Amino acid sequence: MSTSVNKASLTPLNALRVSQYQIPRHGRIPNTSIQHKPLLVYHSAFVPDTHLTAVAVEAHIASVGLYSAQWQYTMYAKNHFHSTTHELLVVFRGSARVCFGGEDNPGRVELDVSKGDAMLVPAGVAHRLLEQGEDGFEMVGSYPVGATWDLCYGTEGRNVEAHIAALGWLNKDPLYGDDGPALHV
Repeated sequence: MSTSVNKASLTPLNALRVSQYQIPRHGRIPNTSIQHKPLLVYHSAFVPDTHLTAVAVEAHIASVGLYSAQWQYTMYAKNHFHSTTHELLVVFRGSARVCFGGEDNPGRVELDVSKGDAMLVPAGVAHRLLEQGEDGFEMVGSYPVGATWDLCYGTEGRNVEAHIAALGWLNKDPLYGDDGPALHV
């Protein structure tokens, strides 16, 4: 007997609310200053009902075929960014206050995120957990199929900016496929 995995219910594109943020460079953290692609927040991208699970989110991401889910965890409490890939984060449990751009950056973005929210984090954008909600906080972390991700802290001597500059942008939206917010930035 085989069991099938249900995909998570995606909010229709015409009802989706998306926020875009350009975040200035701060010290050795490039944020959106290199590719000028914004941090995208898909508010309630997945209908946050009680059936939203990590497995269902992963099944949806796999069905689009652009990204591959690689972990289930919270967000690191230390500022970090990736220089080798863009990252898709989807909250499947709980809520949190998160920071993008570096907490000392006057141009930072602090957001409250909760179950069903998704964030497309361009390479170079620092992010960290500020405070986990009382109900816990877990996400699915995904990267483009075939990509490898690194961890950078803004203290590296290597030229992370060259890695970021060499990255292409997305030819499909990682959640909506052929017509989604990532294609219109």
